[in-house]
Amino acid sequence: MNIFFLHSLYKKIDIVIIIMTKLNIVALIPARSGSKGIIDKNIKNYKGIPLLAHSINIALKSEYIKDVYVSSDSIEYNNIAIHYGAKVTPLRPATISNDLSPDIDTFEHFLENSLETPDIIIHLRPTYPNRRLELLNNTIETFLKNYDNYDSLRTVVLIKKTPYKMYYIDNNNLVPFIKNHSSFIEPYNQPRQNFPETYLHNGCIDIIKSSVILNDHLLSGNKILPYIMNEDEINDIDDILDFNNSENKLFI
Repeated sequence: MNIFFLHSLYKKIDIVIIIMTKLNIVALIPARSGSKGIIDKNIKNYKGIPLLAHSINIALKSEYIKDVYVSSDSIEYNNIAIHYGAKVTPLRPATISNDLSPDIDTFEHFLENSLETPDIIIHLRPTYPNRRLELLNNTIETFLKNYDNYDSLRTVVLIKKTPYKMYYIDNNNLVPFIKNHSSFIEPYNQPRQNFPETYLHNGCIDIIKSSVILNDHLLSGNKILPYIMNEDEINDIDDILDFNNSENKLFI
């Protein structure tokens, strides 16, 4: 591959990025107040500032993101978000802000109350406070380059376990999650090497087209672009042990 070809290739990619960045891209940070594992987890002090402020700060630094929004059911949370430079949505109703509320409810509420509909929403969970700006921009650029072919992008990590070896218990009976396979009888009794590599959604960054949410009422759509991160990039905070480990961990 000669230098002239490489230069032409990179120039074409740059042109695509320039054109695509005319799209309206916003970040949405869902931050409900009803956490039970850690009370008020999303505003708990983490390395000197409220947890959700870390996601606000990194989103504000991205050249691709036009506006940064926080969606919450709490006036206190909204005031903190505004203090750190974010915009806020109207308060999210309690009916879609409980432990079992799916994320799609938050995103539909956001779009229903937006003055203008963005083309792309960057989903940043406040429970993943240690994203790097380079990573955030890279995921956005990757999605823009593949915009016509995918509905969404999700960051994932490779894991050694396979879902073909997983079970649940029903009435004290061990039941395989996956009972059938086109090539194997009892796939759960096959060597894991017979199956594709498995990737875990690590909750770092999700990107979704607003049209998929509005038209299909889906949060990922049918074509998800994988963005593979290092295997140790599982830093989502769920409980107090995660919180303490994350706060004490060094991130480069």
